[in-house]
Amino acid sequence: MSDLTVIAIDTPTLGDRSYLVHDGEVAFVVDPQRDIDRVLTLLDDHGVRLTHVLETHIHNDYVTGGLALAQRIGAHYLVNGEDDVSFIRTPVADGQVVEVGERMRITALATPGHTFTHLSYVLADGDDQVGVFSGGSLLYGATGRPDLLGPEHTHDLVHHQHASAHRLADLLPDAAKVYPTHGFGSFCSATQSDATSSTIGRERHANPVLTQDEQTYVDELLAGLGPWPAYYAHMAPANTAGPAEPDLSPPAVADAAELRSRIEAGEWVVDLRNRIAFAAGHAPGTLNFGLDGGFATYLGWLIPWGTPLTLLGETVEDVAEAQRELVRIGIDRPAAHATGTPHDWTEGELGSFATATFADLAQVRHHREVVVLDVRRADEHDAARIDGAVNVPLHELVDRIGDVPAGEVWVHCAGGYRASVAASMLDAAGRSLVAVDDSFDNAEKVGLHLVGPDA
Repeated sequence: MSDLTVIAIDTPTLGDRSYLVHDGEVAFVVDPQRDIDRVLTLLDDHGVRLTHVLETHIHNDYVTGGLALAQRIGAHYLVNGEDDVSFIRTPVADGQVVEVGERMRITALATPGHTFTHLSYVLADGDDQVGVFSGGSLLYGATGRPDLLGPEHTHDLVHHQHASAHRLADLLPDAAKVYPTHGFGSFCSATQSDATSSTIGRERHANPVLTQDEQTYVDELLAGLGPWPAYYAHMAPANTAGPAEPDLSPPAVADAAELRSRIEAGEWVVDLRNRIAFAAGHAPGTLNFGLDGGFATYLGWLIPWGTPLTLLGETVEDVAEAQRELVRIGIDRPAAHATGTPHDWTEGELGSFATATFADLAQVRHHREVVVLDVRRADEHDAARIDGAVNVPLHELVDRIGDVPAGEVWVHCAGGYRASVAASMLDAAGRSLVAVDDSFDNAEKVGLHLVGPDA
């Protein structure tokens, strides 16, 4: 067994992992996120010297920190030579071997499928192939999705993805560990797995790409693909341009009058508190994207790109956390921020709305008609839904808020987070509403009639 150290650097809010690998003296990093201070801290903690930064592909779900990290340290920045980028890099190609220190040997393998120029990196310690950094190729129980480059490429990419997974399985021993970048909640993964580690041998027996025939894999994967966040469209252009190190210094402070002016100008003023606190009282016109859920994913998905953004947090630490999340998807500098409570953020009365459970909804439907708004994705709604519910997926609500029928709106999702985001938008639009803060698993249990194939 190799005693090389492999450290996973998790970014759970985006469903991604980066990796720092070292032999006690020298190190390399694979697919670093934009906030490179996390890597710099680990290098100091372990007392190792970074010599190489590797990209498996031009990422579609986050802005890379690879170029900034390599420039800060003076490390080699390995990017596929076939990628059309605007910065100086160390081009790497299929079959190329890179020596890192005296022990670590990295072999680049072309594994197209997630992108056409995707590379995986096999790590050997001497003659022992200890693992593969598979990026968006072979994931835990899944593969990276093949449709992010557009429908005109999906057919070719999904077949490439199948071939690439088999290439890795054929070349590597069962004991070799698999280190993917995506697959921990990232929309770059075709499906999700709860696994936190794996090997080639385990994937050979459990991963559909390695257990199914090619056409079955292709058909099932394509049938299961859903929408991906709108901000993905901006990630590859940013990554090919060469992102700079982010500025995480605090933005300017805004008082209540300025916040009101920004809201009235159509800017986004976002309250970072949890949904229960927001529903109980908030500055009118603010939107709720709590830090306790998929903050960056949903904010980046919904905000019209380039809209000035102001952050409201209970503490400066909350605002700093939000900034860190946002630079990872290319939203670099908030226009302003404020801290404290909603009473500090408005000169007038607070806004509020009720929250409820599915049991409450079942009861109220016995007494009066209400609009049941389901803001889950269309595939979730189609599979099982409350009879009579209207579906406007959250990621479409900004443009379709006028499609929500008149009347009192009870808005729900699968667990409460997306419903709260939607509720804040409806509240800002002046609608009468109740936010259902409950698990959809409870809907049928309390007597709500569900329809759909999974009902």
